[in-house]
Amino acid sequence: MTADIELARIEAGAVALHDARRRASWSVDLEPFEIGVYPVTQEQLAELLGETATHPRRPATDVSWLCAIRFCNAASEWEGLDPAYAFDGEQVTWHVDADGFRLPTEAEWEFACRAGSTTPQYGPLDEVAWTSADGVTAPQEVGGKLPNLNGLFDTLGNVWEWCWDLLDPARYDDYRVFRGGGYADDAWSVRASVRRGGAPRMHHEDVGFRVARGGFETTDAAQGWSAQADLERAAIDGPLPPGWTPRR
Repeated sequence: MTADIELARIEAGAVALHDARRRASWSVDLEPFEIGVYPVTQEQLAELLGETATHPRRPATDVSWLCAIRFCNAASEWEGLDPAYAFDGEQVTWHVDADGFRLPTEAEWEFACRAGSTTPQYGPLDEVAWTSADGVTAPQEVGGKLPNLNGLFDTLGNVWEWCWDLLDPARYDDYRVFRGGGYADDAWSVRASVRRGGAPRMHHEDVGFRVARGGFETTDAAQGWSAQADLERAAIDGPLPPGWTPRR
């Protein structure tokens, strides 16, 4: 692979997460992990999955969550690492103890993005993020703005980034989270805490991803995510809110 994936080590710490619909806030303690310095580029996607790289140094976009998962496994196999994911049709299982490439959890992503900052952005947006204020009409080459204090580029702005976690399984079934805001978004959406999501097959021109690495001695739970919590979040007690219909 000619376009190696550059990773930054993120030390252990804690991050506060918030779910607006459930009006819930909680803190997640994180073990050390690694995360991509840049979003995965078109060039990297082309090398491993055979996609066309029209603009090699731009973030790979029009990439579904399932495609991102396949990229992670392909990168692991190329590097001789244990793949993090197993497929049963389109059902994906994360082998938490695997040392291969994977998508970050929401907690990992936000912790890495914030880099110690407690404000919505880790720096002035015109300096750290491509947003609607720049007037660009497509994703820009990675690394064109200033990094955060973890040395990560483009976690805010440029393209949204897929995470491992489910968005809201009670309301949106299998939708997965993406974070960070994109080149066409205004400042309100380009914040470390903003959550959006889409179906695993969904792909858009402003959604890409970056990879993470780190295995953990747990089962079906790691870094703020657990299969049991997903089941509990999917449970619906009582009547549905007016105008609210789950996708199930």
